[in-house]
Amino acid sequence: MRRNFAFLLGAVAGAGLTVLVMGPQGAHLVAVAKAATRADTYAQIQLFGSVFERIKTSYVEKPDDSRMMEGAISGMMSALDPHSRYMNEKGWRDMQEATHGEFGGLGIEITMEDSLVKVVTPIDDTPAARAGILSGDVITQIDDEPVSGLTLEQAVSRMKGPANSKIRLKISRKGSAAPIDLAIQREIIRVRPVRYHTDGGDVGYIRITRFNEQTTDGLKKAISGISKQIAPDQLAGYVIDLRNNPGGLLDQAVSVSSAFLNRGEVVSTRGRIAEETQRFAARGGDLTKGKPLVVLINGGSASASEIVAGALRDHKRATLIGTRSFGKGSVQTIIPLGPGNGALALTTARYFTPSGRSIQAQGIAPDLEVLQDVPEELKGRSEMKGEASMRGHLAAHGAKQTSGSQSWVPPSGKDDKALNAAFNLLRGVTVNANAPVVAKRAVAN
Repeated sequence: MRRNFAFLLGAVAGAGLTVLVMGPQGAHLVAVAKAATRADTYAQIQLFGSVFERIKTSYVEKPDDSRMMEGAISGMMSALDPHSRYMNEKGWRDMQEATHGEFGGLGIEITMEDSLVKVVTPIDDTPAARAGILSGDVITQIDDEPVSGLTLEQAVSRMKGPANSKIRLKISRKGSAAPIDLAIQREIIRVRPVRYHTDGGDVGYIRITRFNEQTTDGLKKAISGISKQIAPDQLAGYVIDLRNNPGGLLDQAVSVSSAFLNRGEVVSTRGRIAEETQRFAARGGDLTKGKPLVVLINGGSASASEIVAGALRDHKRATLIGTRSFGKGSVQTIIPLGPGNGALALTTARYFTPSGRSIQAQGIAPDLEVLQDVPEELKGRSEMKGEASMRGHLAAHGAKQTSGSQSWVPPSGKDDKALNAAFNLLRGVTVNANAPVVAKRAVAN
């Protein structure tokens, strides 16, 4: 995500058709149309300048020019898809901290949905997770101040702060009659993106919680650690848990996928300019030496998680278990705007799995759907709506849009139906009598 990408979707066929039918008169008409478009754009820019000057001269109090310009830029970005945004200098600095993997705050991933600040997922073993914040919660107040009207960056900024400082959140939760008040103490959040353990002496379990700069190194350590605990002839395979992983850096998604593939494409990115389509191939070789893989996904698995799941499935390298993923199939290019000016996170491409399928607003359906038994008090709020429900989202590419999937994960492994299905599958136990092919493929990889 820190490389510059510029991409195309569908313009090749359109350009070809234009060339076939356009004569000299047609070219002249196109030139006139383009000139008219430019003139209209310049008129709009003049209108903006007129409004800006009128506010400066006539507003009841002297306005802050920089705040007005920041608001104008943010408003312009809000007219695009929900993942394009402007970050002021502080927001840009905060994002760099997050991708690096260490910052002061609560440990919570949020998004803006219908002007509401909504929780994507709390990060494991952080103040937010320990306070009981859940995926799908809506944050309505921060320190008794309404969140309504804040940008996503402003909300993030207010929740970050020095370690040991306290913050009060008011949360609206579907199915809960009254708002939930939480008092939480901030900590230094050192995002440990990979955790692992062994199960039963024959299966390695690896949980990847996000894709930051530390993820690939953490994965390599996990694979090495498991291989030291389980002899190769005893190792039945690996469970890679990507549930409620909101994504992160594209280069990390490629390198994580590469850890399980000897060769082949991992993902391609395509935007408006066909010549700038990019393809990313596996590199480095399969660190697991071909051992069977099961990947767990759910409604909270988004972006980089979907790249990994899609690549491993398309290469028939893994079986996917769980529920449909979130469906964020777009790439955001980070464009620094110079010292003191922050940066843009601009959606510049859709990404496609190796088979050429876009995940945008569709998600990835698992090979074997496993629904969790949700406690009575959580019923009705165990689903993540998905990309297709977000206002202004990019349309699905050549397929029907889908939205919504269960995202709740039981806190105890013994109650985790998807996890236990993965363990059974790797051990050759029939998980679903209606899906014998899935079981056979998982064991054969």
